[in-house]
Amino acid sequence: MTPIKHYPPKPQKVYFYGTCLIDVFYPGAGLDAIRLLEREGIEVIFPDDQTCCGQPAYTSGYHDEARRVALAQLALFPEPWPVVVPSGSCGGMLRVHYPTLLADTPQVDAAQDVAARTFELTEFLLNVCHVKLSDLGEPEQVAMHTSCSARREMGLGDTAPALLNQLGQVELVEQVRTTECCGFGGTFAVRHPEVSGAMVEDKVDAIEATGARHFVTSDCGCLMNINGNAEHRQKAVQGEHIASYLWRRTS
Repeated sequence: MTPIKHYPPKPQKVYFYGTCLIDVFYPGAGLDAIRLLEREGIEVIFPDDQTCCGQPAYTSGYHDEARRVALAQLALFPEPWPVVVPSGSCGGMLRVHYPTLLADTPQVDAAQDVAARTFELTEFLLNVCHVKLSDLGEPEQVAMHTSCSARREMGLGDTAPALLNQLGQVELVEQVRTTECCGFGGTFAVRHPEVSGAMVEDKVDAIEATGARHFVTSDCGCLMNINGNAEHRQKAVQGEHIASYLWRRTS
């Protein structure tokens, strides 16, 4: 998957698709993402009936169940506004997998329409809003972890670092395992806990080796996994969703 080459002009309104993990574990990150969008003069519409995007069922091979979930989500976005997702994982499901999942159904056109107007948050801020950030925080080093879905499915390995590089008081330090998976992978962590555990240990060690004690990520699954391992091993490394990090340093 390659990034979108021609982005639309900044819209007046967007739909915000919050994701399960933000809803259950990190609601503050969702609110901060909405604040960032509203600060750009955009009206944010949050459909109340949104649920899981269907990715856990889809990647586990339960395509009929995933299809039912996907159809319920498509009905939430009737107007032609962009759908902004604070997660490359869920964003990848909507943009990359919905058209395939619904290819042989009457809803394929609706799936393709929503896919074409789905954007991950950092992608939208950088390439559609053309946001310019003014850093109000103290000097610090920070490491960045980009999820596999954002990097490989959506082609967005550079958008979050580009936003962080706008922060004049922040030094973005690169880990040696910057492109490697943290081991979460949704149901992968449940099906293969030993492999997942070894991968996240490598990730935490790589972040710690940068000298930074703070990292940011645009996916809450990765955030939960890396923070959990660091806490379990009593490491000083602590992470934050990029929406909260950007809002905290610029407001």
